[in-house]
Amino acid sequence: MDDNLFDLSGRIAVVTGASRGLGQYFARALARAGADLVITARKLESLEPFRREMESAGRRATPLELDVRDCDSIRKMADAAEASYGRIDILVNNAGCNIRKPAIDIGWDDWNTVLDTNLRGTFFVAQAVAKKMIPRKYGRIINIGSVTSVFGYAGLAPYCASRGGVKQLTMSLADDWGPFGITVNCLAPGWFKTKQNEALYANEAWVRYLCDRIPLKRPGRPDDLDGAIVFLASDACQYITGQTLLVDGGISTGATKATL
Repeated sequence: MDDNLFDLSGRIAVVTGASRGLGQYFARALARAGADLVITARKLESLEPFRREMESAGRRATPLELDVRDCDSIRKMADAAEASYGRIDILVNNAGCNIRKPAIDIGWDDWNTVLDTNLRGTFFVAQAVAKKMIPRKYGRIINIGSVTSVFGYAGLAPYCASRGGVKQLTMSLADDWGPFGITVNCLAPGWFKTKQNEALYANEAWVRYLCDRIPLKRPGRPDDLDGAIVFLASDACQYITGQTLLVDGGISTGATKATL
C-alpha cells in the first residue's frame, strides 16, 4: 500500500466560498496535506487575511473574485485559476447561502437566491473546472452538501431542496466525467456552527435538543471535517465516485432516545 495516498503535495485546489466558515477550514486542511490553493469569494478584499495566513504557513494561496450566480464570473475564475498554476487538480465546491423562513413565507426571490447559489452555482462551477481537468484526465471534485441532502427540516425548504439536488447532481456528474479520470463526490456535514446558523446556537435549549438527537452527543467541530475533505481530494479516493459522505455525528441514523 502506498504510504503517500493522502499526500497532496504538488496539487492545486480551488476552494470556493473561502472568506469565512467551513470554506476556510477545508482550505486549511488541504494546505496542511500539501496542496497550494486558489481561494474565492464575492469580495476579493475579504480574502486578504486568509491569503496572508496561508502564505505564512508556507503555502501559495491565490485569491480570486467569484460570484457563483454569474456565469461570466465563473468562467473568468476558472481561467484565472488555471493561468495561475497551469492546472487545477481539486475543486471544493463550497460557496452557498441559506434563507430561514417558514415555507408559507418563502418568496419567489428567496427561492431563486438559494437555488441559484447552492445548486445552479455548484453545477456551473463544476462544469467550468471540469473543462480544465478533462484534457489532463485527472480531477477531484467535492461538492459540499449537508445533512439536509438526505433529511428535511422545517423552515429550510429552499435549502433542503438545493442540498438534495447537490446529492443527485453529484451522482450524475460522476457518471459523466468518470471516463476522464475525474471523481465527483459530495461531502455532507451535519450540524456545525457557522455564520449562517450561529443564531440557533445562542439558544441553549435548542442546542440541548440537537445534542440529544446526535449519537455522539455534540455538534460538529470544524476539524471533524479535515479527514473527510483530504480523503476525498486524495489518491485514496481514486475508485470512489458519485458518493455522499455524511460527517454528522450520526444524526442521519434518525436515532432518538428510546423510551421503554
